[in-house]
Amino acid sequence: MRKLLLAGLTLIISVVFIVRLFQLQVLNTSYQKLSDNNAILTISEYPERGFIYDRNGKLLVANQAAYDVMIIPENVIPFDTLAFCALVNVSKNTLIKNLKKARQFSKRLPSVVVNQLSKEAYAKLQEQMWKYEGFFIQKKSLRDYQINFGANILGYVSEVSNNDIKKDEYYQPGELIGRQGIEKSYEKELRGKKGKRFLQKDRFNRIIGDYKNKSFDVKPKVAKDIQLTLDATLQEYGDFLMQNKRGGIVAIEPSTGEILALISTPSYNPNLLVGRDRSKNYRKLARDTLSKPLFDRGLQALYPPGSPFKTLNALVALQEEVITPETKFKCNEGHYYAHGAFMECHCRKGSQNDLLKGIYNSCNTYFANTYKRIIEKYETPEKGLNQWNEHLKSFGLGNYLGYDLSVGKKGFIPNSSYYDQWYSKGGWKAATIISNAIGQGEVLTTPIQLANFTAAIANRGHYFTPHFLRSVSGDSIPPKFVQKNTSIDPKHFEVVIDGMHKVVEKGTARIARIKGIDVCGKTGTAENFTKINGVRTQLTDHSIFVAFAPKDNPKIALAVFIENGYWGGRWAAPIASLMIEKYINGEIERSWLEKRMVDGNLTNEYQKPYLGKPFKINE
Repeated sequence: MRKLLLAGLTLIISVVFIVRLFQLQVLNTSYQKLSDNNAILTISEYPERGFIYDRNGKLLVANQAAYDVMIIPENVIPFDTLAFCALVNVSKNTLIKNLKKARQFSKRLPSVVVNQLSKEAYAKLQEQMWKYEGFFIQKKSLRDYQINFGANILGYVSEVSNNDIKKDEYYQPGELIGRQGIEKSYEKELRGKKGKRFLQKDRFNRIIGDYKNKSFDVKPKVAKDIQLTLDATLQEYGDFLMQNKRGGIVAIEPSTGEILALISTPSYNPNLLVGRDRSKNYRKLARDTLSKPLFDRGLQALYPPGSPFKTLNALVALQEEVITPETKFKCNEGHYYAHGAFMECHCRKGSQNDLLKGIYNSCNTYFANTYKRIIEKYETPEKGLNQWNEHLKSFGLGNYLGYDLSVGKKGFIPNSSYYDQWYSKGGWKAATIISNAIGQGEVLTTPIQLANFTAAIANRGHYFTPHFLRSVSGDSIPPKFVQKNTSIDPKHFEVVIDGMHKVVEKGTARIARIKGIDVCGKTGTAENFTKINGVRTQLTDHSIFVAFAPKDNPKIALAVFIENGYWGGRWAAPIASLMIEKYINGEIERSWLEKRMVDGNLTNEYQKPYLGKPFKINE
């Protein structure tokens, strides 16, 4: 019995050992991986980043070859650092810092020690590489921007940060990622997918060639090309007109929501953020807190919308049935006055305006009375204001529009809760907030929101989500940029559109008339305040103009906003008119107007706060 027990135990123990050995040697690959890590070096291979084209097929962004010097720290032997630094054009301190950083990351894995060599430096180093054991050169591509404008749309590419690597394990130190603009929004499409190359090492950890004749190599997946909705010719022309001015232009195709142009000035040449001087150039741009070239005024700047907002108040009033197109208000003494709220009006004293005249004469009195009726329609001002707020939200105001760039502001449309915080509940009424009637007060919008609600008016009550992407590698985009309907019945738009047409034909924007094209628009002059030495100071007003054309079957809707531009008809309306003419006709007949806009310089206006000069409205 004892013999059987001993034999049984021996058999059981033997089986356990055999099973365990089988697991360790056959099933468990961890030791194989450790062995491979010692004998095999894995190097990433990168596809060329995708090209970017405009709506007409013009190449906007391509690539150029670049070369990174890589090291495997444990393979590096002492070398002449000064000679190496001279070859690759870096300082000794920079090289030492990068070597230390590479060792901290991994002694066995490759790291970038010198990035983005020029072709000349690459050629010189290639001849000398035998002197620098543990170093090798990895080819990659950098962006090559074919245009010197549109930086706010295109964005730029830079090396990944530690946060980028933590967020996405795809990236490794030294790799590139899209920053801002299209480069960021469509990073996954534009980057492609990197491949892998396996190199065999000998027992001294030296690279001796490809591993198993490249049979395990993974080829990189080709990146996708992108076609934008942008019209590069129109974009460049807008930049041309906006020289020596600050502001934004946003142009949209009403029938699709495709953004034709997004100009923000001052701006910069996108190629400044390519290459080894990228960081230095970026710091210089970021430190310019006066011109703010990195700030996209078309998407991020918040301004009072001014008189273009009257068109929306007219539509809300018609929908709420508090006025009709025939409703008239008398303009007493050229101003509107109600319980301390004074609003100057430029209409002839004692004149009477119906809605059509109220729009093309831009009568403040007419729209103050109209707004008052909207708020006072319901049993409480709170209900009236909230209903007004909901109508405006349906035009995309007070919220992000859903466009496909990552920056922007929501704007602001006040509701009753907002005023309850400033005044006691029940302590305010229509007269208290009457400035909202003319796009002043607490209302804030971005230029893209102005352009978008203009497109909604052009479409008689709906708009499409504004967007920059037209196709990816020739494939149409998913239907995510959908039609959105406003809360206003289509029947109410015609009288407002007629009024906007008369603004250009006989009203405040006659300068915007174009032979053979029916232009509909609305000028605006927005008050401009800032703090100087802690004192709220009024600067020169902003110039605003929104427009679409032609009146029927519109092809373009746009908003132009010129900071410190005096009034709408002085700068914004002529610039918008030239943009429309350029887009629809392809050429400019009014060369005299173009010259006036290009030669116009508002630099002195922007310097006034820093020179101690006085200010005066419409000076």
